[in-house]
Amino acid sequence: MAEVQQGKVSLVGAGPGDPGLMTARALELISEADVIFYDRLIPPDALAGAREDAELIYVGKMPGTVHNPQEDINRRIVEAGREGRKVVRLKGGDPFIFGRGGEEAEELADAGIPFEVVPGVTAAIAVTATAGIPLTHREDSAGVAFVTGHRDGEADAGIDPDGSLALFPGTLAFYMGVKRLAENAADLISGGRPADQPAAAIERGATPHQRVVTATLGTIAETVEREGIRPPALIVIGDVVRHHEKLAWFKKRPLFGRTVVVTRARKQAGRLAAMLRGQGAEVIEMPVIESETIEASDPRIEEPFRQLREGAYDLVCFTSPNGVSAFFELIAGAGLDARVLAGATVAAIGPGTARTLRPRGIEPDLVPDRAVAEGLLERLESEALEGKRVLIPRAETARDVLPDGLESRGAEVTIMPLYRTVPVQPDDSVIKAAASADAMTFTSASTVSSLLAAVPGGLPGPVNVSMGPITSEALREAGLEVAIEAGSGSLEGLVNATAKVLS
Repeated sequence: MAEVQQGKVSLVGAGPGDPGLMTARALELISEADVIFYDRLIPPDALAGAREDAELIYVGKMPGTVHNPQEDINRRIVEAGREGRKVVRLKGGDPFIFGRGGEEAEELADAGIPFEVVPGVTAAIAVTATAGIPLTHREDSAGVAFVTGHRDGEADAGIDPDGSLALFPGTLAFYMGVKRLAENAADLISGGRPADQPAAAIERGATPHQRVVTATLGTIAETVEREGIRPPALIVIGDVVRHHEKLAWFKKRPLFGRTVVVTRARKQAGRLAAMLRGQGAEVIEMPVIESETIEASDPRIEEPFRQLREGAYDLVCFTSPNGVSAFFELIAGAGLDARVLAGATVAAIGPGTARTLRPRGIEPDLVPDRAVAEGLLERLESEALEGKRVLIPRAETARDVLPDGLESRGAEVTIMPLYRTVPVQPDDSVIKAAASADAMTFTSASTVSSLLAAVPGGLPGPVNVSMGPITSEALREAGLEVAIEAGSGSLEGLVNATAKVLS
């Protein structure tokens, strides 16, 4: 009987709630895992990179409940490791900062199961930074203490029975501190902490829903109750809180407090979503399209590819980032690289397509200012095209403006269809959430038609932001209003346009 291979468990910190603050190692382990046990407070889309066949198991806890007791979680992690699986235990914040990662690591050590610990950005560091509260400051604090707001089995002892915490000469950061805030504040004051010392409560920090209230140690509990601050929230006590108003950069971002829908295919949505989050938006990813690769054995690909390898083409025109990705997947599958384009002039339809080419070793020779076929034709006006052989790797269905325009100037054009765009039906829950968003972004005409196939008539709530003139035309033809159009036809332009229309 074959011996079962020993597994490995990775205790992984997912950070405070902003997916951009997850570590590269965390994302790598998530992509490799056979099974992932995940908590309640992990960032949105933290599991997006998991394998399709990975087992995802929710083991989150709600405050004040006994759902998913820690002993049961420990047992299930150990069992998965014994089965020889790659296990990720994904925890909000940092595993070893009030995350019970130490207990889980001890269970694994006792069971003889290999494990590693991947640190995460813990809440006290992240949310105070986004709130503009430096935990240490040359004028105000030479140290910081991370403190739990409650202790199991010590409900009557108070948080500071001997007064040592009250006399700590620095900043106090309380995790899980809302429930017993009044009692803890009273303990600190009775222990000698000044009642008029600045204090703050940061709810859902480092997320688009962040709220910050400030008061004094003597009034913070009353303020938190009045303002309806609820967990998860961090309580900060110390003179450093006085810097909040001046340094509160997070809420000053142009899209803070706004919700924006991204309709791109899931594989292409990541960069746009990250850029929008970087401007403060909450992002709802609602892909209404996806790309299907056409088999390389298709004669529409096979013969042009053979001629490309023989150096038959004078000009190769890339019309989208998707086309670039599909093209390089094709040549990589044949054991080739960017050198297959040697000797040909390379044109990109716009800045986004050009940016996709550069990491693959290609600096395009021609890039128009306008990211549309008409713009590329204008850019090619000075080129002698009579008798030239042109290859256009693109989607199976696309506008014929570019090939028709090239042929009218005497070029011999070959279209190589590498992928097709197919509609996706979003979940009803995602559609419902998107309906109350502030803006919806469209990056192509196909995202418009596919949205209407999924939601006849479109969504009346969010304003529509268009990538460029072709997308705008598709929206108007569908009877939908275009609130604003990106001037450059790039993702940067789309984000800027969204910020402008929602300002």
